[in-house]
Amino acid sequence: MKRRTFLKQTGLMLGALPAAGAISLSAPLQNDSATTFDPMNWAHIRDQFSLTRSHVHMSMFLIASHPRPVAEAIERHRYAFDENPAIYFGEQFMTAEAEQRAAAAEYLGANPDHIALTDSTTMGLGLVYGTLKLRPGQEIVTTTHDHYSTEMSIRHRANRTGATVRQISLYDNPATASADEILTRMRDAITPQTRALAVTWVHSNTGVKLPIAEMSKVLQEINANRETENRVLFCVDGVHGLGIEDVTVDELGCDFFIAGTHKWLFGPRGTGIIWGRPEAWDAVAPVVPSFGPDYGVWLGYLTPEQVPVGDHFTPGGFHSFEHRWALGEAFQFHSKIGKARVQERIHALNTLAKETLAEMPHVRLYTPLSAEFSSGMVCFDVEGYSPYQVVDKLLDHRIIASTTPYRDTYARLAPSLINNEEEVQRCVDVIAAMR
Repeated sequence: MKRRTFLKQTGLMLGALPAAGAISLSAPLQNDSATTFDPMNWAHIRDQFSLTRSHVHMSMFLIASHPRPVAEAIERHRYAFDENPAIYFGEQFMTAEAEQRAAAAEYLGANPDHIALTDSTTMGLGLVYGTLKLRPGQEIVTTTHDHYSTEMSIRHRANRTGATVRQISLYDNPATASADEILTRMRDAITPQTRALAVTWVHSNTGVKLPIAEMSKVLQEINANRETENRVLFCVDGVHGLGIEDVTVDELGCDFFIAGTHKWLFGPRGTGIIWGRPEAWDAVAPVVPSFGPDYGVWLGYLTPEQVPVGDHFTPGGFHSFEHRWALGEAFQFHSKIGKARVQERIHALNTLAKETLAEMPHVRLYTPLSAEFSSGMVCFDVEGYSPYQVVDKLLDHRIIASTTPYRDTYARLAPSLINNEEEVQRCVDVIAAMR
């Protein structure tokens, strides 16, 4: 479909349309981060964030502070929209979202056509679990370790369809969780009626990281003798591994990977992705009309086969485009640092915290010491203090920690790329003094 024809047909062409890139900002921002950002220098990486220096930030996984390249991209889009919103939207919307999917795909080692853009992990979970095609008698198996958003998305689907949902526990003691324990319990839970297995890569209530690749191999063996419509779909909430772990979606081996990108990845607030295998996308249904090439199908310029599957599942409508269209900068920010270096750095800081806390007799550590079964979170209790009192005590020392928002609540630290060894030591020193 020709671009001008599409824009005219959709009412986006308001007079003469400038050539791509022709809009000139009367007061453009100066993007100096490209020349000053040294991705090999951890202190300089910290300098890319406007975070206050008065506190130690140990809860950056909640919602990101935008690093300078992301913030500048958001501001460039915002200024262009404010200067001439209709023209700027008409100029960018046909290509901008494809560029964000391409950036995500490069980072994940995926095909950009298989990626949908969302506003959050919760939206992604709702779009997948809320539209999963289930036949009478089929079930969804999930775990007791999942977040409210996973549990409620599945419960809503069950309430609407009458589907069966079963919850299983993958381990008894999170600190000693093992691959054998997790894989055995998972294998024993799968029945001929199981259509989907819903799990979370890194459990934000305990810090346990599941062996997703090994779990995928077990499911591949189970699925080998099943018809396509009876395969067990492996659905993963990956938000607390994305931006830390140096793996690709092919290495993980799951069918769906769902994550917000405004946490460990430091992406624009209010952004997220769903990646799915082509055959997995066939098992769910679009629920919100897309504003991409799907619109061209409705107008008669394209056929459904010409539309990337991820576009079908990218909710349309008008979003905070200055944020969505800056998402690629977050993936590039991490890629410049290097995925392997990011993983090594975050694991090293978390290992320092865990090993120090494990030596304290008044501290109970819930997160495994091994990096094989943990990632960027450290969950613990301090004898004589509630989790809330621990967080308050840390805040008295200008350390921002958090509690786990689950039925079983623990105190939690989450060293990330903006932290250093001295800050981790400052945290554990405060906890040591609580004995």
